[in-house]
Amino acid sequence: MSAIPEKTFVKQPQIGAGVRPVETDPSISHAAEQEALQQQFTKLQERYLRTTNALASAAHDLKTPLAILNGYVELLQSEKLGTLNVRQREILGDMQTSGQRLQHFIQDFLSFSVLETGTMRMRFEPSDLNACLSEVCRLWSHSFQEKGLALYFLANEKVTEFPCDTAKIQRIVSNLIENASKFTPAGGTVWVHVETYMWERRSTIDAVNLTERRQQAISYPNSVKVSVADTGPGIPAEYHIEVFDDFFRLTQNEDHPGMGLGLAIARRLVAAMGGKIWVESEPGAGCKFCFILPLLPPAIATNQGNSQ
Repeated sequence: MSAIPEKTFVKQPQIGAGVRPVETDPSISHAAEQEALQQQFTKLQERYLRTTNALASAAHDLKTPLAILNGYVELLQSEKLGTLNVRQREILGDMQTSGQRLQHFIQDFLSFSVLETGTMRMRFEPSDLNACLSEVCRLWSHSFQEKGLALYFLANEKVTEFPCDTAKIQRIVSNLIENASKFTPAGGTVWVHVETYMWERRSTIDAVNLTERRQQAISYPNSVKVSVADTGPGIPAEYHIEVFDDFFRLTQNEDHPGMGLGLAIARRLVAAMGGKIWVESEPGAGCKFCFILPLLPPAIATNQGNSQ
């Protein structure tokens, strides 16, 4: 028969017998917890920025030797150092394609790191958006012809000059066109469209009042809308937000080259210019990526507001 351990009873002090209960201030405990969480968040943020900067530095160091390798490949392809046979041309062609792909990955990561660390600056200058988009389409036309795709852009005379960063816009549109060309099968079509747009944005004066959701009705265009549509396989609705996440790639798209940064970079650039970006798509019905840019960029709007 096993022994049963004896129970130990501890006499508890009774309130009212001269013993006061220990009181704790919940506000002090909550404040300490908040401070600890803030410290952990700060440490994680600093570690993330250090890692991002380190990887960006490594990617930057790869640019020079890669440029040298690509230069030698081009030199060999020119046959200035000797005649090439068919097999040698094929090998050099594969090397050139791989080198260009790696160069594109490095550039994407460098752009991502600059945007992530907040060191990229916008340069808003009065520019012709029609000419900007036309130039991007011209640069992509040869690649589309090689893939058997059609690329169309028709200038819109209603879109006049306005302050914008054309280099950043070209990067956004180029990323969207590249994404469309990557997933659109041969014989497909990609359209680039621009139009004036009336953007009824949420009021920034009374952001706390949730009942006031929009500004007053506007009677004239205050922004431009750019869209890139394709005849590809489309994107399921549940991924319409995730496709803009960093390094996100759809399962069915893992065979296609890329780091999953093109749309993430586009999202950050659009946000930096005070705009917004989204996708409209259904499986089997193609994709339409759209973004809106205000005719008065946030930096210029702030300066005008301060001068009044």
